[in-house]
Amino acid sequence: MAIKLANRVMALTPSTTLAITAKAKELKEKGEDVIGLGAGEPDFNTPQHILDAAVKSMNEGHTKYTPSAGLPALKKAIINKFETDQGLSYKPNEVIVGNGAKHVLYTLFQVILNDGDEVIIPTPYWVSYPEQVKLAGGVPVYVDGLEQNHFKITPQQLKEAITDKTKAVIINSPSNPTGVLYTEKELIELGKVCLEEDILIVSDEIYEKLVYGSAQHVSIAQLSPDLKEQTIVINGVSKSHSMTGWRIGYAAGNKQVIEAMTNLASHSTSNPTTTAQYAAIAAYNGSQEPVEEMRQAFEKRLEIIYDKLVAIPGFTCVKPQGAFYLYPNVKNAAELTGFNSVDDFVEALLVEAKVAVIPGSGFGTPDNIRLSYATSLEQLEKAVERIGQFVTAKVNI
Repeated sequence: MAIKLANRVMALTPSTTLAITAKAKELKEKGEDVIGLGAGEPDFNTPQHILDAAVKSMNEGHTKYTPSAGLPALKKAIINKFETDQGLSYKPNEVIVGNGAKHVLYTLFQVILNDGDEVIIPTPYWVSYPEQVKLAGGVPVYVDGLEQNHFKITPQQLKEAITDKTKAVIINSPSNPTGVLYTEKELIELGKVCLEEDILIVSDEIYEKLVYGSAQHVSIAQLSPDLKEQTIVINGVSKSHSMTGWRIGYAAGNKQVIEAMTNLASHSTSNPTTTAQYAAIAAYNGSQEPVEEMRQAFEKRLEIIYDKLVAIPGFTCVKPQGAFYLYPNVKNAAELTGFNSVDDFVEALLVEAKVAVIPGSGFGTPDNIRLSYATSLEQLEKAVERIGQFVTAKVNI
């Protein structure tokens, strides 16, 4: 029987990471010593007190349905976190917990977008933003975050991209894949445009706890009451507490939007996983020392690896201030080594040097690659050494 799939699914762009991931797995299964730098998750286990809380909840019989928008105790913990970290005040009906920040974003776009509505997405972007917008009938509108401006868009660029169909703009700070942050001043200026043009701000702050050096995370929602009302903040425990597999994310903002998201969730997922919610309560109410220890480990790796990476011929890289990614421009390296594109360079790097990285084409900037330093320092140093040897050998041929 021939099944015709829905148009909205057929319009999706396949993930560029899948081919590299599949090829790396294939080589590993053949016994090849492949170093994977594609990970989008911390390489630390979930802290012990969180694991203990999850087991305790199950032993106490907390294995049933919960409210669709999340346990009241978890909402309270999230509200307290906003108050402590950003001085933001939310009510329970202004918060929804979902099955990971990705699912929360998906639900948000489903409830705010009608066919043809536009969402402004700065490039480079996280790979799922455009696809989720398209699945909701929306149209992604890309604005180039230029490398000379540390991959950040300007107020003028934002204003020029707005049309009568614009519904929202996505701000991801710290960013995946670049690791850069918007400053308070930059957010204020972008916020002015959003208020003037009356467009919703989707502020993805999933990496907020992973910030390095003198940089500070600022939420655009904390800058004024008007911006708070105009912003839906997206966050979760995946990156901050090394809980990617637990799938707990949340949104906070306008109660009408949150109510609509809750209604949709009630018909799609019923509720976030109960055990994971109890784990997330422990994540926010318990010790934050493991969070800081992990942050320090990432910062140490960054400081060591960055200098080694930019020493490779043809590599330039904006130094990240957060997350756990490096996003070098390797166009010159690809040309020096005789490849027609960075995608070809990435494939050869995997096959010949046994290092798996993600091509920037999947993030909207084909001259770059993304390397995750969410792996051991030993593996990182070995990987960068292999990349350097690969490039040098090709250049000297």
